[in-house]
Amino acid sequence: MMGFNNIIGHDEIIGHLKNAIESGKISHSYIFTGEPGSGKKLLAGTFASTLQCEAGGTEPCQKCDSCKKAMGKNHPDIIMVSHEKPGTITIDEIRDQVINDIDIRPYYSPYKIYIIADADLMTPQAQNALLKTIEEPPEYAVILLLTNNIGGLLPTIQSRCVRLDLKVVDDGLVKKYLMEHLQVPDYQAEIDASYAQGSIGKAKEAATSQEFADMTANALKILKYANTMEVYELTEAIKTLTANKNNINDYLDIFQFWFRDVLMFKATREIDNLVFKQEINFIREQASERSYENIEKILEALEKTKVRLRANVNLELALELLFLTIREK
Repeated sequence: MMGFNNIIGHDEIIGHLKNAIESGKISHSYIFTGEPGSGKKLLAGTFASTLQCEAGGTEPCQKCDSCKKAMGKNHPDIIMVSHEKPGTITIDEIRDQVINDIDIRPYYSPYKIYIIADADLMTPQAQNALLKTIEEPPEYAVILLLTNNIGGLLPTIQSRCVRLDLKVVDDGLVKKYLMEHLQVPDYQAEIDASYAQGSIGKAKEAATSQEFADMTANALKILKYANTMEVYELTEAIKTLTANKNNINDYLDIFQFWFRDVLMFKATREIDNLVFKQEINFIREQASERSYENIEKILEALEKTKVRLRANVNLELALELLFLTIREK
């Protein structure tokens, strides 16, 4: 278990939570909202552990019995609300795990804390049932709602909670974290941080995933020779991508980073801000061969491809149209 001091970014939210702990002005309900992998569970878990810590500070001591139980995920007064069906949290699950349990006082801690991940999956009936508890909670109760989709929570729920919006973490901080904590090489950390788009969780996943490493290598193999591809090579490239259709959006993100690098280098001749610094020879070559108009056209085509795929257009057709644009100069 980490303390607040080990969390990357989110300084404003951490400051708010620490001030609440220090002043004893703890709200009965909070909403942690942000993109997947932004750190909602880590922040909520650290907040819960700190509130229950026997040392009574603004960081979990990680030594007391309460902290050890929290680290072991078996703290009786920190309840992780679970649900059976992947896409919904039912009224019965909220009743059984929260509403019918909350009147039982904490076993030995100052608070009884409920953490509801994917809170937007609660049915309207479940949310309305929980609303009554949020409006009139016992003095020791704290409810933490975590969501990637704030619009999925009823306005009446939102208005009665302290809302904490997790912003994306600066790429430089993400890169530094990967290099210092996971010993990721500089050039790879740059790629992982750009791909993660401010999400520490996504960056860690990319940095430790062989699948992502293979995908990056495949994408670069295509991109380096994209403007000289023969028709048969184009067909093979499309086959490679369609075989990995679950990762197609990740491939398209990598393509975008590449052509942004080409555009950036063409405009500035500087290497420092490039994602794919280690491929500078290929980037320099494409920057000299392609016009600004052509690069902008490719970036627009990449966005159009994403839109087409969201609209369930045939994947192979969408990629053929994209590669035809990439082959132009």
